[in-house]
Amino acid sequence: MIEYSKYITINPDQRSGQPCIRGMRITVYDILGYLAAGDSMEDILENFPMLTRDDILASLAYAADSEKRLQLTV
Repeated sequence: MIEYSKYITINPDQRSGQPCIRGMRITVYDILGYLAAGDSMEDILENFPMLTRDDILASLAYAADSEKRLQLTV
């Protein structure tokens, strides 16, 4: 799994503290939403040329890790 901490930033002054991609205004939630809506990784990269494949993979890794942390608290 990709080390997402190199790609995901959390700044309370940006997007209300949501996890963002490399300090940009694109959030992990945005990326996951596009994927859930059926967009492919290639679609996202075409629509957002500032993103990389690793940014998208980091979003998925972050989401997986967040889910794992939730399961541990139950």
